[in-house]
Amino acid sequence: MATRLRSVPSLLGACAMAAAALWPLQAHALFGDDEARRAIVELRQKVEANQKATEAANAEARESNAATRRSLLDLSNQIDQLRAELARLRGQNEQLAREVSELQRQQKDVQAGVDERLRKVEPLRIDHDGQSFTAAPNEKRDFDAAMELLRKSEFGPASAAFNGFLQRYPASGYRPSVLYWLGNTQYANRAYKEAVDSHRRLVSEFPTHLRTPEAMLAMANSQIELKDPKASRRTLEELVKAYPNSEAAAAGRERLARLR
Repeated sequence: MATRLRSVPSLLGACAMAAAALWPLQAHALFGDDEARRAIVELRQKVEANQKATEAANAEARESNAATRRSLLDLSNQIDQLRAELARLRGQNEQLAREVSELQRQQKDVQAGVDERLRKVEPLRIDHDGQSFTAAPNEKRDFDAAMELLRKSEFGPASAAFNGFLQRYPASGYRPSVLYWLGNTQYANRAYKEAVDSHRRLVSEFPTHLRTPEAMLAMANSQIELKDPKASRRTLEELVKAYPNSEAAAAGRERLARLR
């Protein structure tokens, strides 16, 4: 029994010593769990923070992508609108080009018409029978037409054409030539009195014209045909005196010699 009692304190001491030995381990285990919990909490917080940051970044990225898609859609719409506007402008440009081309054609036609009308009325520079003058296109046309009839020996129509010319163009530069050829057509038509009158008008109105000596010689011929040799002689004498160096005067001298 005593032995058993003595062993009790020893047992208690051993237990105390064992407890003392275990205390640091328990304390260490206790404090290690707290740090682990804190680490876990911090890790969880970091994970949550990262998740939030990731979600925020994803949300921002989604918003950015959505904004980009909207911008691209707007840009695509603008491009479509610009293409449509470009097509419309091209159509307008083509229409304007056609209109301008048509206007240019019309302008050319108008200009050609104006030029044609001007050619019909614009005075022409004429050199005829040793004289220079201006004449309207229709004036030249009518003279040429009368001369063409004369060349064809159509003396009746030619005489009428020359008479009509004098009535239409009394102050024409062609007048002395017309009087000369009118007298010749009248002579060819045996209208000798009218021929004398036409040639006398030429001699009176245009004494310096190159056709005047020839007109005097022709007038003397008409007077012969009218059975008026005295008048013919006087005309030939006036011819020789006024135009002694002309070919008509040389012919007139020969005829004077025959008349004597």
